[in-house]
Amino acid sequence: MIELRHLKTLHALRESDSLVEAAERLHLTQSALSHQFKELEERLGLSLFVRKTKPVRFTSAGLRLLQLADAILPQLRSAERDLARLAGGTAGRLHMAIECHSCFQWLMPTIDQFRDAWPEVELDLASGFSFAPLPALARGDLDLVVTSDPVELAGITYVPLFTYEAQLAVANQHPLASKAYVTAEDLAGETLIHYPVERDRLDIFTRFLDPADVEPAGIRTAELTVMMLQLVASGRGVSCLPNWALHEYSSRGYVTAKKLGEKGLYATLYAGIRADMLDAPFMRDFLLTAKDTSFATLEGVSAARG
Repeated sequence: MIELRHLKTLHALRESDSLVEAAERLHLTQSALSHQFKELEERLGLSLFVRKTKPVRFTSAGLRLLQLADAILPQLRSAERDLARLAGGTAGRLHMAIECHSCFQWLMPTIDQFRDAWPEVELDLASGFSFAPLPALARGDLDLVVTSDPVELAGITYVPLFTYEAQLAVANQHPLASKAYVTAEDLAGETLIHYPVERDRLDIFTRFLDPADVEPAGIRTAELTVMMLQLVASGRGVSCLPNWALHEYSSRGYVTAKKLGEKGLYATLYAGIRADMLDAPFMRDFLLTAKDTSFATLEGVSAARG
């Protein structure tokens, strides 16, 4: 009754804004895709998603099938990966860098799984905190860069991995902890704690404080997420972090996570790749593995748009 093509189309719809975009991803006409969903819904006697919503909103039945897709499609890709290795073309190089201090939580399991699957690929990981990785990618020194700040460069393609919410960590007893959301003006009297990177690469400045012409009372930097949150918990300041990095601490009651602005502050994490590497089988598999791992291990992330 339920076929692999149904799971693939549901999976594509989740990562798309509409039936039109999902059809384009699957190289189908919108009419063919709509017919496929209608046929499956008639078989099941259940609706799978709410029509004319953006982003697409799935019903309970649709969400259950997506759970099945998340379980089966990675296994299918694993089998296809093994067959591709048998067919040859498994050797290569994947040198990468990250511009995200919080990314190790999901990237390291991705790398471990990739090493097991592609032992012949030369794999190396460097931190992008002390050098400019995107120019190195354009030069060919790197093959992939994980970034939330894509820069248009010739020959570089950015593949969206997932979307997340940037939130403000405050001490549980802080006055801001009782607010429904935090405004830029609320931070005028606060010490802002962030990673030691330039402010023009931090969303809290470029997309929240600077547009409101607000400057925090003080700035403090820390290399490690746990150090930043210890400072926050002890009342030394506030810090903006991805929701997945904050969840581990806020869920245990160490700090309180607050929405930035009434609508929240959202960002997308990308994999920057040289265009000539996009079709390499091991690169395609790494991107799929990274997405699977992030959804399996991170709280509060969603399918990236674009």
